[in-house]
Amino acid sequence: MALKVSRRGRVPPFLVMEVMRATADRIAAGREVLHLEVGQPGTPAPRGVREAAKRAIDSERLGYTVALGVSPLREAIAGHYADAYGVRVPAERIVVTTGSSAGFLLSFLACFEPGDRVAVAEPGYPCYRNILRALDLEPVALPVDRDTRYQPTVATIEALDAPVEGLIVASPSNPTGTMVSAADLAALAACCRSRGVRLISDEIYHGIGFGMDAATAAAIDPEAVVINSFSKYFSMTGWRIGWMVAPETLLKPIERLAQNMFISPPTLSQYAAVAAFDCHEELRSNVAVYAANRDLLLEELPKAGLTRLSHADGAFYIYADIADLTGDSDAFCRALLDDTGVALTPGLDFDPVRGARSLRISFSGPTDDMVEAARRMGVWLAGR
Repeated sequence: MALKVSRRGRVPPFLVMEVMRATADRIAAGREVLHLEVGQPGTPAPRGVREAAKRAIDSERLGYTVALGVSPLREAIAGHYADAYGVRVPAERIVVTTGSSAGFLLSFLACFEPGDRVAVAEPGYPCYRNILRALDLEPVALPVDRDTRYQPTVATIEALDAPVEGLIVASPSNPTGTMVSAADLAALAACCRSRGVRLISDEIYHGIGFGMDAATAAAIDPEAVVINSFSKYFSMTGWRIGWMVAPETLLKPIERLAQNMFISPPTLSQYAAVAAFDCHEELRSNVAVYAANRDLLLEELPKAGLTRLSHADGAFYIYADIADLTGDSDAFCRALLDDTGVALTPGLDFDPVRGARSLRISFSGPTDDMVEAARRMGVWLAGR
């Protein structure tokens, strides 16, 4: 008799990982790849973080910590909110997590019951939908487009045909790079509170902005759950360390869940991350590279034939509508990689309905790669 396999594992794959596998195969075959598919910085962790890690290896036992994280890191994160946003967040409300992914898992488990409906923007980060489904929650698509700056609005919430228990807002957004203003975020928070909807604010790309200030829900609604990470601005993807700002009413539930599911976040990464807040000069230089890459691509991509682009207020992504070029973004990206070595991510990862006519371009790599990728795409599109 065949043994049971849970349906929870039947969630769709994270397609960008499939693209990365294809690029790895190409590299293994001795062929070049220009990486515009990967959603991670092209730089290592800041020097101060690496040095702090070395000191911790020599001086700390590096055993388990308490489930919510070591006090020096929680206090440093609380200080970051005062410095970056002018808002007081008690260190007791900071929950250190194993990357933002654990933050999403813990918040979904702590906030919702099986069968609850949670609204997510489409296009949006695919793991929201997939984690929700794996937890027997129902993701409710909020179709957004250039007219709404690819962000949910009060009108999109009010237009839902049935109530929801949660709303996830990402600003800056993956895959579009667009942001929600402080006024619009406050309006969304007020709408959620009036309807009994839990607001979860994904702020993992804060710090990477291009002229528009990022607003934190921690300054707007004490009942909102804020999720952030050291992966993007702080350039620490593989260190798997992030944090939450949790409402007081959720602290004990989250702590109990974290104790049982993770025991504690990675200890070495916690001690190293304390130093990240002293590395802003180096980190701002990384953002300057992203800004130059963004400006270059927004100028060169239309010349190459990609004319319908998101504005990209922050993060390191541009989302392109390619409906005038193809109705199959997956095949389009595969052919582009095979013919030119330029790796992009098909929009199907972010929008199961309209994503066949869109793609995501990451500009987190070296500027020279952006220049060459735009040139190759122009030549390739001209020959199609």
